[in-house]
Amino acid sequence: QVQLVESGGGLVEPGGSLRLSCTASGRIFGFAVMAWYRQAPGKQREFVALSSSAGTTNYSNSVKGRFTVSRDNNKKMAYLQMNNLQAEDTAVYYCKARQGTSDYWGQGTQVTVSS
Repeated sequence: QVQLVESGGGLVEPGGSLRLSCTASGRIFGFAVMAWYRQAPGKQREFVALSSSAGTTNYSNSVKGRFTVSRDNNKKMAYLQMNNLQAEDTAVYYCKARQGTSDYWGQGTQVTVSS
């Protein structure tokens, strides 16, 4: 079993920054793909960014250039550095791990961007 726990969310003013963390436990290995998704009120969950086991990254167009995804396989952690946050970034952010054919999700962390 794999468990994921997100942390680091909160309230930030427009233009501010936050760093989300995803702590994994259980039988998760360095070849897992780690990804971040978000879900705003009344909207579907959407892809934000991912980090492959090979170190490649991919971002949605809406966050490219502002967000940076990274991982530390030794610590079983993934991170999402979010800069220049805007109101439209307000959402619950979820960490997802894909290992083989299995997907694992965290419970989410709220990010609110407001003045």
